[in-house]
Amino acid sequence: MADKAIRRPEKALSSRFVDTVDKPGKYFDGQGLFLRVQPNGSRQWVQRITIRGKRREMGLGSPPAITLAAARKMALENRGKAMMGGDPIAERRDARGGLTFEEAMEKYLAAKLHEFRSEKHRKQWASTLTTYALPTLGPKLVAEIDTQDLLKVLQPIWQSKTETAKRLRGRIEAVLSWATVAGHRKGDNPARWKGNLSEILPKPAKVAKTTNQPALAMSDAPRWWRDLQDREGMAAKALQFLTLTAARSGEVRGMTWGEIDFQTGTPATSATIATPETEIQSKGAATSATWTIPASRMKAGRPHRVALTPEAVEILESLPRMDGTEFAFFAPRGGMLSDMSISAVMRRMQEAEAKAGRDGYLDPQSKRPAVPHGLRSTFRQWAAEQGYPRDMAEIALAHFIGSEVERAYQRSDMLERRREMMAAWAAFLRGEAGQDGKVVNLEARA
Repeated sequence: MADKAIRRPEKALSSRFVDTVDKPGKYFDGQGLFLRVQPNGSRQWVQRITIRGKRREMGLGSPPAITLAAARKMALENRGKAMMGGDPIAERRDARGGLTFEEAMEKYLAAKLHEFRSEKHRKQWASTLTTYALPTLGPKLVAEIDTQDLLKVLQPIWQSKTETAKRLRGRIEAVLSWATVAGHRKGDNPARWKGNLSEILPKPAKVAKTTNQPALAMSDAPRWWRDLQDREGMAAKALQFLTLTAARSGEVRGMTWGEIDFQTGTPATSATIATPETEIQSKGAATSATWTIPASRMKAGRPHRVALTPEAVEILESLPRMDGTEFAFFAPRGGMLSDMSISAVMRRMQEAEAKAGRDGYLDPQSKRPAVPHGLRSTFRQWAAEQGYPRDMAEIALAHFIGSEVERAYQRSDMLERRREMMAAWAAFLRGEAGQDGKVVNLEARA
């Protein structure tokens, strides 16, 4: 009778439904209470509750041990405690004498999030754990989590979402490692890979489906470049700059004016291709302009210098400035330009090609439309075919070169040599190349 006196939604759960449901999902009842059904068939009562202004989730056990009526009673009691300023999660933890995984995760993130490279990385870290780990591990005490608990989390996604599962394992391992050092658990880390989960789960490389980002075919590059230069807008300018520098999208979008040194250099050493009937048209004075990306914004975690060509400098000089923002490529309302806006430029270019009845700009192997990140692959292929040293091309892409010992001895970043390479890359994009693909300096040849 007590249950009937409580006002519930029209589609509240029934005891029969709880006993028979097997379809994965969340099934809500009332008072923040819902039944979570996992793909492996396991079920758990969970309550969403606001405790001292913060929204939390707490597990209430599993049916049939915990009936619908019992779960409702616990949910109502927990809500009452929270409304009176209490913390039912802390009370249960104190009664059990330990720290739950959810609490350990929050403490770990509070201590370590500032070390992550970007806001996007911080959100991904928390989101992955919240989505995949908390439903199973959240209410469990860290001292009680074992390998079987890890398998319940990882096995459902190990084959279908291998990269996500691999990162999830590492993040769970980090949280449990923190919990061990902080004195909340003892013994081996159940999320450890080598000699532990590696003996049960297949190696990620054996099950992951590696898909490279679709790249622009070298034969399409000059035509694509001309098409891009005909497009207006901040995102189109950012894509042009990204292409000329072979940089990552986040590096370009996060660039500030303080990272640019516009110092002028010596006259250009390259010129456009000309026939005997035409005049040689110089691209003007070369520059020693340099873009220095701080370590905090680099994937490798170390500063990176980019040699800017005259074309890249010209793009920067054409950009408007907005009061209140230091970003060179800013969004319409200020702040950083979004990644989707740059991708949208390439998507619209491809759509225009398809509308005109042409194949457009497709990856030569996958036949998928090229994307901004794939332009780095196009540059890398071009550099290899032109015979540029491997290390120089890899440094231009801000990749790690060789072993730690080799990097310790490789102190030079070949900036000036890379400046010549990037000038040749810009000339290639303009279509100014001979039959062998190399830029021809007619003035020097004369």
